[in-house]
Amino acid sequence: MNKEAMYYEQLEQNAVRCVLCPHSCKLTEGKTGICKARENIGGKLYSRNYGNIAAVAMDPIEKKPLYHFYPGKYILSIGTTGCNFSCSFCQNHHIAQAEADEQNANSIEPSYLVKLCRDEEDCIGIAYTYNEPSIWYEYILETAAFFREKEFKNVMVTNGYISEKPLKQLLPYIDAFNIDVKGFSEKYYKEVCGGSLEHVKRTVELAAESSHVEVTTLVVPGLNDSQEEIRKMAEWLAGIKPSIPLHLSRYFPQYKLNIPPTPVDTILKLKSAAEEYLDYVYLGNISGTDNSTYCPKCGVLLLKRDRGIIYEHLEGEECTKCGAVIEIVGTKDY
Repeated sequence: MNKEAMYYEQLEQNAVRCVLCPHSCKLTEGKTGICKARENIGGKLYSRNYGNIAAVAMDPIEKKPLYHFYPGKYILSIGTTGCNFSCSFCQNHHIAQAEADEQNANSIEPSYLVKLCRDEEDCIGIAYTYNEPSIWYEYILETAAFFREKEFKNVMVTNGYISEKPLKQLLPYIDAFNIDVKGFSEKYYKEVCGGSLEHVKRTVELAAESSHVEVTTLVVPGLNDSQEEIRKMAEWLAGIKPSIPLHLSRYFPQYKLNIPPTPVDTILKLKSAAEEYLDYVYLGNISGTDNSTYCPKCGVLLLKRDRGIIYEHLEGEECTKCGAVIEIVGTKDY
């Protein structure tokens, strides 16, 4: 379904410039942007995938991953096609790197999605995920406003590559973000991901002012796995807020990248480096890992993650041993 885009400029000779993300694609008539989801039709820019859902599932909130946002609850996850990055290790390349008309996507009204949430007792709301949700901007903005009106939560799992003006318009409706910070060098972003670190950093900083934020980094051997780089990232995040959870995820061969998986020892060393600055560092894609939450002040076990959530020394937002305030959204509901 096509819908006229919100953020673009009309140029001479029926060309347009999309200003939704920092790529600022200039498109002549009939051309689509880098994201493969926005097209110049007759001198106007249209979203090619408005309302089209290519993937839907009811997921544990921890799968996003969000560990400090309504632990143990579920969230309805939806995604469409396209992405404004070109990561060589793309985990969902079958939809993220697809054209809008290459997938059997269904147009679904927000009212039906709300019904799906109400049918699951522990569902807190909806997550825009799987591909890059910001390129689905018009649909997400309308759906997020509708879900907020129905007293459900909105979550975005995003690469953070969005221009500041549309981000600020969206922020009042988004309760939580997991933002992929792919690495911490412009070289890595340019050569491996097709983007820019500085724009992503700005998204993290703005989102953290009004929403709950967690950050994920996929650690790829030889590309972004130095302790110095992770320390710099952790130091920057701590400058925003040291309680921002960082998820370090183990890489496995995927899409166009076929180097060996990240050694577990590398991930463990990077976790130790990040913990020099951050209160909470978790590991992903490593079986048998203890991803429970411990008090950053006294070290006592707060939340045990083992086939569910077990509350130990956490009551509301307070460690029952030392009294430290623990920033986990939603624990007052227990």
